[in-house]
Amino acid sequence: MDTDPSTAAVSLHIVCPSCGAKNRVPRERLSESPDCGRCSTPLMQAQAVDLTPEVFDKFIAGTELPVVVDCWAEWCGPCRMMTPQFEKAAAMLPEVRFVKLDTEAAPQQSARYGIRSIPTMLLFLDGQEIARESGAMPAQAIVEWVRQQLLG
Repeated sequence: MDTDPSTAAVSLHIVCPSCGAKNRVPRERLSESPDCGRCSTPLMQAQAVDLTPEVFDKFIAGTELPVVVDCWAEWCGPCRMMTPQFEKAAAMLPEVRFVKLDTEAAPQQSARYGIRSIPTMLLFLDGQEIARESGAMPAQAIVEWVRQQLLG
């Protein structure tokens, strides 16, 4: 039996975007499309996921991977234009969680994070906002912004 702690599997907490359950997933299994232990929702979808206001706070606080949040509203033309670009960026960065937050449905979160214009992207790491960017962006620019913030 290998008892060397440097070779032990490192697990990450990932909150289910559907039911809000916190799941522990070994890092080496992230690419294997793990499912939620409670509701069987895929945890590592390479696409943007809509979060309800009820799950949003749990997801941000409990997910140990970087999380990019697209704050948007249905009536917002630039938001609708950016949606396919945000989806493409999610597919390009499968190790980052991409989520959408409807500011009309989540006024408390919108106020808490001071969302004054949309679309606005927030980047969270370990539950803390580390960057934000307002305005519609193409997929490659979103990817470059995320990488710059995480590596910079």
